[in-house]
Amino acid sequence: MFRRRRRNEEADQPVDELDDLDELDEDEAASDEITDDEAMNRPLPPAPRPDGPWDEDELDEPREGRIDLGGLLVPAVEGMELRVEVANEMIIAATVVLGDSAVQVQAFAAPRSEGLWHEIRKEIAGGITQQGGLVDELDGGLGWELRAQVPVQLPDGKQGAQLVRFVGCDGPRWFLRGVISGRAAVDPETGAQLEQIFRDTVVVRGSDPMAPRDPILLRLPDNAQIDPASGVAPAAPEEAAAPPKSRYSGTLSPFQRGPEITEVR
Repeated sequence: MFRRRRRNEEADQPVDELDDLDELDEDEAASDEITDDEAMNRPLPPAPRPDGPWDEDELDEPREGRIDLGGLLVPAVEGMELRVEVANEMIIAATVVLGDSAVQVQAFAAPRSEGLWHEIRKEIAGGITQQGGLVDELDGGLGWELRAQVPVQLPDGKQGAQLVRFVGCDGPRWFLRGVISGRAAVDPETGAQLEQIFRDTVVVRGSDPMAPRDPILLRLPDNAQIDPASGVAPAAPEEAAAPPKSRYSGTLSPFQRGPEITEVR
């Protein structure tokens, strides 16, 4: 069952322009007319991120110890396997596989004054429950997250369920979504390792105008080894953490996997 809760948080936001000040004044003037139900559904500003994930401008050397994928700088962890995922010939997400667990990270453009995670949680939960899955919302190690049992098709053709954690973070003009699967979705100790990878990820938003929810595109790292015949690195054997085919087809589904390019560290 999906239990909807409201996170009670406030964050001081910098005001760079006079227009922003005018908007704040108008919001304050209209606040007395907002009902309790409307207040529950109002977008929240991005929360502070004292432990990450990070914006490129927040670190002195953001690329140190990280793999440069253009729009994302992913921490390099010993024993990891990095997969980049492709849709419409564009790289849109990266998955770090560590043992029998994985975390997929994908970044999107977001408005300056409000976050997206509160809306995206509802959309993901609604998509999964419509397909017969179960979703619970709780405040975990990365803030508010969804823990779901997602309907999947098993290799033998039977229907099963996969346990998955959906985490998210609203940053300055970007939103970073993470999907934790495998043992890390159920084991707290293993989950903490994947949470740290999510925290150590750096988003490179850039200054170009982007519509909210547009994906921040990625590129291959400079040292990626590509098969010149196919243009794709040889695929590694399927890991236990790799999600089976799912019937969930929401716009932010982590289960729609395109071609993969694998880098093993």
